Amino acid sequence: MSNKEQHRAPRCVGIGEVLWDCLPSGRRLGGAPANVAAHAAQLGVAATLVSAVGDDADGREIVAQLRAMGVDTAGVRIARGLPTGRVDVTLDAAGVPAFAIAFPSAWDALSFDAALERLANTADAVVFGTLAQRDERSRRAIRAFLAAVRPECLKVFDVNLRPPFFTAEAVRDSLARADVLKLNETELPTVAEIAGVGTASDPLRALRELFDLRCAVCTFGERGSRIVSADEDFRRPGRPVEVVDTVGAGDAFTAALSVGLLRGWPLDRSQEWANRVAAFVCTQAGAVPRLPKMLSDAFRKSYSQEQQGTRRP
Repeated sequence: MSNKEQHRAPRCVGIGEVLWDCLPSGRRLGGAPANVAAHAAQLGVAATLVSAVGDDADGREIVAQLRAMGVDTAGVRIARGLPTGRVDVTLDAAGVPAFAIAFPSAWDALSFDAALERLANTADAVVFGTLAQRDERSRRAIRAFLAAVRPECLKVFDVNLRPPFFTAEAVRDSLARADVLKLNETELPTVAEIAGVGTASDPLRALRELFDLRCAVCTFGERGSRIVSADEDFRRPGRPVEVVDTVGAGDAFTAALSVGLLRGWPLDRSQEWANRVAAFVCTQAGAVPRLPKMLSDAFRKSYSQEQQGTRRP
């Protein structure tokens, strides 16, 4: 490995959907892989999105916004003849969203090519989910991308179930390809049942063991999160905040967790920062608000201290 390669920033790739979240407060950038990439960029790693937009003003604006947030859009393709993705979002009294997802959309037509194969070889982490696998074309592209990464690349399966846009086969296949599983408390019973461990006394641990995962993570909204590895089990309460909406909070958690793992942090420290970033996102409208400088700087400072051999009290 060259000196340049040794000192380059790790690269986190989100692959899948990118779209406009149409909220009561207005239209905002969305799509779980895009959200993860945007937050990862703010947290100090190289971030790339692999997706597709339409040949329209909506698609061009998405690309411009991603670039403004520091996301590399070399993996974003133009799907002519299909519109840029859109989701109509409604919020209940607690700010919890419900989604009406347009179909078909440009990201359904994602295809794998030689340029994406080269990009896959630069990835240190890839975050993927089930929604973008609703179409056979994008499903093949995601699987091909995952097959093309280097053996040491961290593959993070952020489940993101959106009925009716998932199949049991896609869930099982994704679990088999993953190193890290991240889901929420409403998704856990469904995924456990699909995997055949629905009757286990501890389904999160059973999933980790069955698929030999580096770790499995479940989020519980305001009640925090749990992360399980072969020999560790951390439960951390949520951070009390005034919720505006919870759109994208899970994606923010995934981004911070993935960046922490890329930097070699202990699981509990990665979990702590993931909780902090997700809690902030809940105080803002939309999935990818600009993180306050105090928070992103603290994240980077914690990493810098770790690199220098000093640890936070």
